Amino acid sequence: MNNISVILIIVGIAFDLFGCIGLLRLPDLYNRLQSATKCVTLGTCSILLALFLHYGFTSVGVKALIAIPLLFFASTVGAHILIRGAYKYGLKLTDKTVVDEYKEVDQ
Repeated sequence: MNNISVILIIVGIAFDLFGCIGLLRLPDLYNRLQSATKCVTLGTCSILLALFLHYGFTSVGVKALIAIPLLFFASTVGAHILIRGAYKYGLKLTDKTVVDEYKEVDQ
């Protein structure tokens, strides 16, 4: 069980690292928030799952297990609200953006 926990922690750290790199490398707010939300949520949930597998049904493990769905829903809803607000405020998409799904909704 410890080997699985270590593997999940390494995977989680890798996803968190990729999310941080995405925050630095991607061109606009919309892409950056997508990178942060998807990568960091998956990475942090992986680390929390590893904690649960390592500690079991102790207080630490149960708290980690409860935090997984809370983190998943809070980060995705929060990122959607931030992106929607930024779009309504008028922050422009990058020139490389191919699809603008909010364009028809806001008119």
